[in-house]
Amino acid sequence: MKALPILKAVLLLHLGLFGGTEAVIECGTRKLLSRIMGGQDAQPGMWPWQVNIRSKDNRFCGGSLITNKWVISASHCFNSTYPPSFYTVYLGSYKLTGSNANEIPMTVKRFIVHPNYTLPENGADITLVELTSDVNFTNYIQPVCLPSAGVNLPTGLQCWVTGWGNIASNVSLPDPNTLQEVVVPLIDTQQCNNIIQTPSSSGQSSFVILNDMLCAGYIDGGKDSCQGDSGGPLVCAEANHWYLVGVVSFGDGCGLPNQPGVYVRLTAYLGWIESYVPEVAANILNVSFTGPIISLYSNITNTANLPLNNTTLTTTVVLVPGNTTQSSSGVTGSTATTLFVLNPATTVIFFCTWITVLLTCL
Repeated sequence: MKALPILKAVLLLHLGLFGGTEAVIECGTRKLLSRIMGGQDAQPGMWPWQVNIRSKDNRFCGGSLITNKWVISASHCFNSTYPPSFYTVYLGSYKLTGSNANEIPMTVKRFIVHPNYTLPENGADITLVELTSDVNFTNYIQPVCLPSAGVNLPTGLQCWVTGWGNIASNVSLPDPNTLQEVVVPLIDTQQCNNIIQTPSSSGQSSFVILNDMLCAGYIDGGKDSCQGDSGGPLVCAEANHWYLVGVVSFGDGCGLPNQPGVYVRLTAYLGWIESYVPEVAANILNVSFTGPIISLYSNITNTANLPLNNTTLTTTVVLVPGNTTQSSSGVTGSTATTLFVLNPATTVIFFCTWITVLLTCL
């Protein structure tokens, strides 16, 4: 029995060397791997930073959890003449109708609209929302990572947008209002400006993509964010972490040809965000996105899967056969599924968890 204290001390030492249980809490990770325009139903826990912001006049927007007390959303989702109590933030939401066992409502302490905001088309369509109390992270509630300033966002980078908005222009998401997800490629500013000025049956856009904006979507349309998705996340993955690169802002219609969605470029506002939320610095990570790169046309299913540098994550794009016709009911076409392989950091966390269990037994 004298060996037990020694064994316990050794185990504690190893647990301390591996960083203890704090290593489990990481930004941009999904603990569970289990209709946007042209999108599909998400699975519970797949997008744990996604929040639903509801107002007392029955309007709703999306948002992203960035720390245990702060959310990022779009400025056009908020009315500065209303008090914070006019809004409620729901975390862990999956279906907006029916029961949500993992959903937690949180009251708002304050919301901070960017001082330069006037209209979405003029930029600065970003707002910080402070919750009245800290959030307890669960498998369904996790913060997203933010990319550091100067990150390269290549055209065609495969990213995802999520939300509960319309599935087509003026077509609401049907009950039970399940969270939707859709993959979209990023488009650089110059190319996006060229695309939206291309004459088409829907006309030319009257707005210009500014430096604090980011485009994502398809030249031939069909898959896009839509009304009700505003404020929600545009995220891209690298090395087993998900990064918030954009905030759903505006667009000309939904899923129209030559009219990709327009998002707030998050890195343009890192300094402003940190001035109010200094603790978010722990979740701002240096990242170099290496793919996969996908086509800017939604009817082309081939993707270019680029190699990862010093890989800790293997990403494989798998094309899932499906109906390729569009309908107002939601999911259309083949979709890309990302498969994840456990990296060494995940193995360490798994090892530490078992050590903790063993200590309890001792």
